[in-house]
Amino acid sequence: MSDRLKIALLLAPALLLVGGLFFGGLAVGVVRSLGVSPALGGAGPTLAAYRTLLADPEFLRSLALSLHISVISTALAAIIGVAAALLLRRTFVGRGVATVLFQLNLTVPHLVGAIGILYLLSQSGLVARAAHGAGLIGGPADFPPLTHDRWAIGIILVYVWKEVPFIGIVALAQMQALGEDWESVARGLGASRWQALRHVLLPLILPGVLAASVIVFAFTFGAYEIPALLGQSYPAALPVLAWRRFTDPDLAARPEAMATALVIALLSAAMIWAYVRLVRRGVRA
Repeated sequence: MSDRLKIALLLAPALLLVGGLFFGGLAVGVVRSLGVSPALGGAGPTLAAYRTLLADPEFLRSLALSLHISVISTALAAIIGVAAALLLRRTFVGRGVATVLFQLNLTVPHLVGAIGILYLLSQSGLVARAAHGAGLIGGPADFPPLTHDRWAIGIILVYVWKEVPFIGIVALAQMQALGEDWESVARGLGASRWQALRHVLLPLILPGVLAASVIVFAFTFGAYEIPALLGQSYPAALPVLAWRRFTDPDLAARPEAMATALVIALLSAAMIWAYVRLVRRGVRA
């Protein structure tokens, strides 16, 4: 028996379990989104749920809000993460301690960060009360709304706080693997420090940063708990909207809930597909 066959046989039970749960759940979601539900008197496959979503202002606002959260969170996390990696690659006193502190919150659940934001930055939080005590505002209610607000500032803060170390560690690992030879050659040929960074180092670490950013985007786009805790009730993020419709006492809303969940999955898959295309194009170039 070859080594490859042994590895395949060892992995088969886990892969069958994970694949069965994933693709089984996906298949059920597709079937239910098409209205195929004999228990509810469904007449057969239909795209009525998707047509309803596309004509539903609440869904469109939720989609725009989710894209707003994911795009801004991912962009800020990538920029700050790469900047932090550039600082941490240098040799300075306390670098090891700084690196440990930088990646410390990787072990902290998102929910803990959300509760921290709620206690600190809500209009009844510690910062609002401290500002009122210092006479900066007339009362805690005058504090700018940073949670349950229309711009999802609290949600974005949690995601940026949590994902900056993730992207930063990926970028730092790539920089350390590359070393400084490429930049030294560029500097030797007359490039400035900024030109070496922009035209040499950043393009070399871009594939890894893009991969990490795609993961962050897919996660923030499909995550439920943070928007449910820190988001406003209307419009709600897509995962929150999907859950509300799934738990609606009116079972006729179930196909729309499944369709909403599939839209989340399809948009996340589209991001992954676009990333793969970019990487392949870069390899060919």
